[in-house]
Amino acid sequence: MGGTGTLKAVLFDRDGTLVVDVPYNGDPQLVRPMDGALEALNRVRAAGLATGVVSNQSGVARGLLTLDQVTSVNRRVELELGPFDVWEVCPHGPEDGCGCRKPAPGMIFAACRALGITPGEAALIGDIGTDVEAAAAAGSRAVLVPTAVTRQEEIDAAGVVAKNLGHAVELLLAGALEEQGAPA
Repeated sequence: MGGTGTLKAVLFDRDGTLVVDVPYNGDPQLVRPMDGALEALNRVRAAGLATGVVSNQSGVARGLLTLDQVTSVNRRVELELGPFDVWEVCPHGPEDGCGCRKPAPGMIFAACRALGITPGEAALIGDIGTDVEAAAAAGSRAVLVPTAVTRQEEIDAAGVVAKNLGHAVELLLAGALEEQGAPA
């Protein structure tokens, strides 16, 4: 695995970051990549960095979709935007108190273990505050890419905010987060 400086992997939130957010999506046919997602991922891969997805899927705990449906949607994401080096999914609800559901750092820790790196060698790009909080809890860098559902207080609290996915990758590859005293 290559990398730029201490950065060895970029992890991505799935819904609202890599693909258009369809709440509790269990239908692979509804998967639509976010604008510029494939180009951004290709830049990360070309830089020799590993890629991964860390995704809360509370619809499983809520009985709105099955793990098989989540896996089918993830396969479609992989076909559209892959390959990814690691996938981590949390099927728990907010009240379950698990250690994997963002803002907890469990999925980041698991992804880093699978990649053979430390959390300090990873960055997470996401669209809401819990993504940034999970990265901070893990000791990873974070970049927030706001969407229409991102709350202003999440934007205000984020250390690094990018205008889109391509810009987030540009910041990471340029080492801007390291210069700003990462982890952000």
